[in-house]
Amino acid sequence: MDYAQAQQVFLTPLEDERPAVGLPDTPGRRLRDAAEPLATISWWGKPVNDRLAALGLDFLTGYVRGRAAPMGEPSAPVVVAAFGVFEPGALTAWYEQARATAGRDAVLAAREEGVAVSLRELLPGADVRGAVELLRRAVDAAAPHVVGRPLFAGQLSLPWPADPLAQLWHAATLLREFRGDAHQAANVAAGLTAVQMNLVTEYWVGWEHGAYAGTRGWSPEAMAAADADLERRGLLADGRLTPEGRRLRDDVEARTEAATEPVLAALGSDLPDLTRQLDEWSAAVVAGGAAPPDVYKRISG
Repeated sequence: MDYAQAQQVFLTPLEDERPAVGLPDTPGRRLRDAAEPLATISWWGKPVNDRLAALGLDFLTGYVRGRAAPMGEPSAPVVVAAFGVFEPGALTAWYEQARATAGRDAVLAAREEGVAVSLRELLPGADVRGAVELLRRAVDAAAPHVVGRPLFAGQLSLPWPADPLAQLWHAATLLREFRGDAHQAANVAAGLTAVQMNLVTEYWVGWEHGAYAGTRGWSPEAMAAADADLERRGLLADGRLTPEGRRLRDDVEARTEAATEPVLAALGSDLPDLTRQLDEWSAAVVAGGAAPPDVYKRISG
C-alpha cells in the first residue's frame, strides 16, 4: 500500500457522520484522545511518508519500520509481540521487507524531520514550549515504570529532538506508547487473543464488523473463529457484546486508566488545560489531512 492508497482508505472524510460513542469519559481517556493525532502524525503525515518513500518504503513498511526502530533492531517475533494486535504473518512480512530496505538511523531521521515539517505547516506560529514542558514532566513521571512497556522503552531511549514541534510529537508519542503497552497487557490479562483485542474493541466502539480488525491483516476466517470463541465464553451474542462482554472491555479500559496514573498525577491540576490545548492542535492536524477524520479510527485503542 503506497501513501496515496492509504490517504484514500484512511484520510478521506466520511460521507456520513458516525453515531455518538459512549466511551468512558475519564481524564486518561481524554488525554489519550487529545494527543493521538499529534503522536500518529509520524505515520499519517505526508512529509514523513515522502522521506520514507525516498528510502524505498511504502506506507505499511514505513509504518512498521518507523514504529519498531526505536526498539533497535529486534527480530520479527519481538515486533509481533510488541505490536500485539497485527496478524503475525503479515506483520512479519512487512517488517522483514522494511528492515532489508532501509537502515534504522535513516528511518529515525526521516520520522523526526518529516514530523517537524508537518507540524510547522499545520500549526503555524504555535508556541508549544509550555505544553512540551508539561508533557516532559509527565514523561519523567512515567520513566520509572518502564517494565513491561517495550514500545515506550524504545521511544524513551531516543534523544529528545532539538525542534520544539518535534519535541511535542516525541512527548505525545511517549505517552501514547506508555498507555498502549499497558492497554495491551490489560487485554492479555483479560484472556483476549490478538485478533480478539481488535474485535472486542470494534463491538465496544460500534464499528461495522471486521472494518477495524481487517486493516491489521486478519482474514475473515480468523475473525470468524475468534468470534466463535467469544460466543463460547459468553462475551458475544447476536453480533454484539453481551453484558459480560461489555463488562470485560470496560474493565480493560479501567485497568489501562489505572496504569496511566503516574502521568495523570504528575500533571495534576494542569491536566485539563493541557488536554484542551492538545485537542485544539490535534483538530488542526485532522483538518489538515494528517490524521484520520473518522473519529472511530482515532479513538480505537
